[in-house]
Amino acid sequence: MGMIGVVLSTVLVFFVIVTIHEWGHYFFAKRAGILVREFAIGFGPKLFSVKKGETRYTLRLVPAGGFVRMAGEDPEIVEVQTGQTVAVRVKDDAVTRIYLDRLDERTGTIRGEVEDVDLERKLSISLLVEGESERYSVHPQALVISKGRDTQIAPIDRHFGSKPVRKRAMAIFAGPMMNFILAFVLYAVYAQMVGMPVDNPDRLIVSTIEKNMPAAGVDLKKGDVVDSINGVKIGADLDKMIDIIGKSPGKPIEMTVIRDNQPRTIEITPRANEEGVGKVGISASPPMRPATFWETISRAGELMKVSTEFIFESFKLLITGQFSFDDLGGPVRTANVTAEIAQKGIVQLTSWTALLSLYLGIFNLLPVPALDGSRLVFLGLEAVRRKPIDPNKESMVHFIGFAMLMLLMVAVTYNDILRLVRGE
Repeated sequence: MGMIGVVLSTVLVFFVIVTIHEWGHYFFAKRAGILVREFAIGFGPKLFSVKKGETRYTLRLVPAGGFVRMAGEDPEIVEVQTGQTVAVRVKDDAVTRIYLDRLDERTGTIRGEVEDVDLERKLSISLLVEGESERYSVHPQALVISKGRDTQIAPIDRHFGSKPVRKRAMAIFAGPMMNFILAFVLYAVYAQMVGMPVDNPDRLIVSTIEKNMPAAGVDLKKGDVVDSINGVKIGADLDKMIDIIGKSPGKPIEMTVIRDNQPRTIEITPRANEEGVGKVGISASPPMRPATFWETISRAGELMKVSTEFIFESFKLLITGQFSFDDLGGPVRTANVTAEIAQKGIVQLTSWTALLSLYLGIFNLLPVPALDGSRLVFLGLEAVRRKPIDPNKESMVHFIGFAMLMLLMVAVTYNDILRLVRGE
């Protein structure tokens, strides 16, 4: 895969796992009748923005996640206040537009001073027009226009907080859920790509050769059958092959392979890794056959289970302090690893994308402020108490949590950049 292909593959991986997560929030919020104001991929300044229906879809500068902004979760950007002079456009006896500025340029409108306004419950507005009070009903999808931007009003029944706990919980849980579904589907695709080992295998076949490793510099090709190493027959014993190579760091070994039914002896010198174990940069597997439908489903489930255990073991090491700060990686390191895996081919990239999607889903369910898991905890408390937590207190908890996550993100990103500069 060329450099352009690697870059595009890396960007696509992040785009897919973040988009599917946010789409889960979006879909179930819309299904619950919640007004979704914005569907965003990334944070920070907007790079691209388009409005379709009630929702604005944006692509933002910092590719470190995304968000779905629902009505009622944050203070509304534009407010209409009593005493303010506005212009309204009326259609079919209902206000469809409320203009807050450039009033002289608004043709076909009624201009007056706001005496009373309720855009959430009563959906009405009273204006003092030429000394007389006039009351108008407001369309539930009316727009408030100011400084060239239009904001759709949100009646109280379109607010996130107005919906039953179960629907709000589903809208929050749906993000991680979609990551789990994506991971399962990708693991199933991976199982189909790789296949299943044949019964009673008798040989190992070279499946991948890593770039910049000893195997890449010798006459070794994918599909070669590993016959023997230093005269020791390998057969289908992968552990034996790994053991012989691992015990020979810096020492030339003779590997005999079968290609086109002809034996070839190749001299190769394993390179010591950080633990001093010899590596040549190949992976080998027994002959494979196509997986059946049920084998594909079963294999995807097994990979989900193993990957989940691996992720929780990593969390455990982090909590117990068995990780140093240098071991932590942020978006830069993840992108770098993704690019390295993309160079190995679509099979490895598919498996890696599944792992990242699973990790994102699990991480977001942690009860950490600002993450989906924390919001579900608050909803659980509301269900038990039968009344909501003070929105201001909840918002403060999430704000502090988000700020701490951003600080951590900056720290690990700085660490990633230093690692790249050092060439690690």
